[in-house]
This record gives sequence, C-alpha cells and structure tokens, in this order.
Amino acid sequence: MPLLDDHLRSRLPRRNSQEAEDDPLVYAKFHLPGTSRAWYVTESEPRGQDYLFFGFVAGPNEFREFRLSELDAIRGLFEERVERDLAFPEGPLTDVVPAPDS
Repeated sequence: MPLLDDHLRSRLPRRNSQEAEDDPLVYAKFHLPGTSRAWYVTESEPRGQDYLFFGFVAGPNEFREFRLSELDAIRGLFEERVERDLAFPEGPLTDVVPAPDS
C-alpha cells in the first residue's frame, strides 16, 4: 500500500492552515517498524511529484517539515520501510501522540 493514497491526500489540510491551533488535528501516522521513529502528519502540500508534510516527528521530538520522498527512502537495520499505520485514529495532537519519555 502506498504511504499516501488518494483518500488521505484529499483529507489533508494545506500547509500552515492549522498554525494558529493550540491542538492541531493529526491525520496520519507513519512509522518505521521495530523503532520508535514516527511521523505524525498535520498538514501537507504538493511539491511537483513529491509531497511536503508538516507535523510532529518522534525521535527528535520536534515539529518540522518532511517529504514523502524522504519517508520512501528510509530503511531500517533489516531493510524495513516506513509504513502508514492504518489503525491510527485521527484526532487532536494531544490525544494521539504519546507523551515523550521523561
């Protein structure tokens, strides 16, 4: 299954559309199996043949931009690829992103 299908693409809000929100909605979670790396998507915009996402990145635990092509290129120790969590429940950031370890 592709990371970004037509259904998800049609639901994602444009880049900067949630910047005034204290608790933006998260629409998708991508993760690298076997690791704690995860990308939580709040916004996107097409960039030629690519897509630019914005959201929370677990690992460095920061908000930042990341590209679909970047996710497609990542490989794990045993060549695992980034996957989209199809069971991920869309919702406010504070409800769907686990709190970082203290």
